[in-house]
Amino acid sequence: MNPTNDDVLILGGGAIGLATALSLLEAGRGVRILEAATAGGATSHGNCGTITPSHAPPLAAPGVPLRALRWMFTPDAPLYLKPRVDPALWYWLARFTARCNATAWMASAKARAALLDDSRARLVDWIGRYGLDCEFGETGLDYVFRDPRNFERYIDECAPLNAMGIATETIDGAEYLRQEPSLKPGIVGAIRFPDDAHLRPDRYVAELARAVRERGGVIEEGCRVVALEPEADGVRVRIAGQGGERGERRGRDAVVAMAAWTPELIRPLGLRLPIQPGKGYSITYARPSLAPRRPIVLKDRSVCVTAWGSGFRLGSTMEFSGRDESLNAVRLAALERAAREYLHEPPDASMLQEKWYGWRPMTWDDLPALGRSPKHRHVWLAAGHGMLGISMSTASGQLLADLMTGRDPAIDPAPYRVERFQ
Repeated sequence: MNPTNDDVLILGGGAIGLATALSLLEAGRGVRILEAATAGGATSHGNCGTITPSHAPPLAAPGVPLRALRWMFTPDAPLYLKPRVDPALWYWLARFTARCNATAWMASAKARAALLDDSRARLVDWIGRYGLDCEFGETGLDYVFRDPRNFERYIDECAPLNAMGIATETIDGAEYLRQEPSLKPGIVGAIRFPDDAHLRPDRYVAELARAVRERGGVIEEGCRVVALEPEADGVRVRIAGQGGERGERRGRDAVVAMAAWTPELIRPLGLRLPIQPGKGYSITYARPSLAPRRPIVLKDRSVCVTAWGSGFRLGSTMEFSGRDESLNAVRLAALERAAREYLHEPPDASMLQEKWYGWRPMTWDDLPALGRSPKHRHVWLAAGHGMLGISMSTASGQLLADLMTGRDPAIDPAPYRVERFQ
C-alpha cells in the first residue's frame, strides 16, 4: 500500500475498465487498475454474454411506463420496481418516462447502435490480436415467441431496426422448431438477428486482464477506492485494502469506471451521474445434452438462454430495489420456470454451478457517460452502460483512449458527453 505515481489510474476492473486499460496501453500510456475485489468479478461476471447490435433500441420506449406500472406489484415481472420511498429513484423514473417517446427513442437507439456496431467489429479484431480465449461464437441470436400478438408486435419493430442497419430474419414457428430441436412445441415464430454473437463473459474479462498484464499494465485487486481528489497536475486517489489499511495512489489522469458505484465517488467533485442500479440475475449450470444452438431470448418471459461448451446460463430480469444484496428467490424461480416452459431438457438442481446477481448501471437515456469531466481536467468517466457493458466494452475503451490521447475517434463522442447530466 505504499504511495505510487502512475500515468493513468483506472478505478474499476470490470469489462469497461479493462478494455479502457488495454486501449490506453496500445496507445502508449501506462495504466494501473484499482479494483475493490477481483478483476471482472462484479457486474461483468454473470450476464448472458451476448454481443448484441440488436439491442440498440433503449429500454425507454413508448408504452414502457404503463407496462412498468402494471408490473410494479408483481415480484416476478420482467421489470420490477420495489415499492419504497426513494426520491432519487423517483426523479430518475420521471426523467426516464419523459424519454419514452419516438423522438428520444430514435436518438438513443442511433447512439447505442454506433457503440454496439463498432464494438462488435472491434471484438473480432481483439480476439485475434490478443488471443482472447472466451468461447466466442458468431451464431446470431433469436427472439422466440409463444404469444402470437407479441410476435406480431416485434415483427412491426423490425422495420426501424432494418433502417438502422440491424439485420433481422422472421421465421415461422414450424420452421423454427425444425431448426431448433431443444424447444418444446408451441413456438409461433422467431426473429433472428444474424449479426449478433456471444462469448463467456467471466472468461472474457479474465482474458482482458491477462492481456493488460502482459502489456505492462498493473492490476491491484482488493483495493477499494474511497475518494478521488483532483489536483492541478493530476489526481490523488485514497484507497483501503481488504484488511482496512489505508493508502493512496497518484496519477496523471484517472478514469472512473466503477459501474453503479460511480455516482457516489464523483458526487463530492460536484459531478452528477444519474445511475440507478438495475439488479439482474442469472443461474449457471453444466451444459445439458440438448441445448439451444445459439443464444435465444424467450421474449414472452424476457429470459435469455445461452449455452457454451463449458456451461449453460439463464439470465435477465430488471429489478430496481436499491442496493438489496439478497438473491431474490422469486426472481430466480421465474428464470427456472421459463426454462421448463420452453425447453425439452431444462437444467435441474444437480447441474447447478452458480446463482448470481449484479447491478447494472442504468442511466435514464440508456447511454453511457464517456469523456472528460467538465470540471476536472484530469478526471475521465466511463460508466452507465446499463445491460450492455460487455457488448459495448471494446468500443467504449477505444473511444476513451482516443479522447485521452488526442486521436480522432472512430465514432462521434457527442452523444455520450458527461455534460448532458450536469
